[in-house]
Amino acid sequence: MISSVRGTVVHLEQDALVVEVGGVGLSVAVTPQVARGAHLGESILLHTNLIVREDALSLFGFEEREELVVFTQLLSVTGVGPKSALGVLSTLTVAQIADAVGADDDGPFRRVSGIGPKTAKLIVVQLAGKIVASRPATPGRADASTAVPAQVVQALVGLGWSERVAAEAVETVAADAPDADRASVPALLRHTLALLGPARKEPVGG
Repeated sequence: MISSVRGTVVHLEQDALVVEVGGVGLSVAVTPQVARGAHLGESILLHTNLIVREDALSLFGFEEREELVVFTQLLSVTGVGPKSALGVLSTLTVAQIADAVGADDDGPFRRVSGIGPKTAKLIVVQLAGKIVASRPATPGRADASTAVPAQVVQALVGLGWSERVAAEAVETVAADAPDADRASVPALLRHTLALLGPARKEPVGG
């Protein structure tokens, strides 16, 4: 499994990059947002998923690890292939996907090119409970109520915990933490690590 790629961008397309790693050019399918932000000759780090088929090896890359996690979860849905999953992440943010699943709302997925009504409903049904929706925020506190927990979950995933375990632990800690700690990534991470125990050590690239 190729779990990440770091190298120089040597070719740009609307939905793909060629990244040179150790003298080898790897074609990586990406969202239009990633392609627009990439520049020839510059270094880039992508979190990747290698799809192995009889006639092809295909790499799909994302700038954020949480996008890769959601991409993998989308692939577990009946009728959703790599291109459709990439299409969802090209149209919706991770937060929008989580909120739609949490609200049992298949509307946002039906607006994605290549996703029909049945598949849209299956995404909501089969991902229920797997993607944590952002909490409703009071005016002026959206960043504190959604961004901080998401960053802490991402940090814990990087330390070796599964997204499900990390998200449940963060939610438990945030429910009882003082307002100041809920709005602070270091503080919320410290409290969550205290709940989970010593950080796990795993090889880089997992």
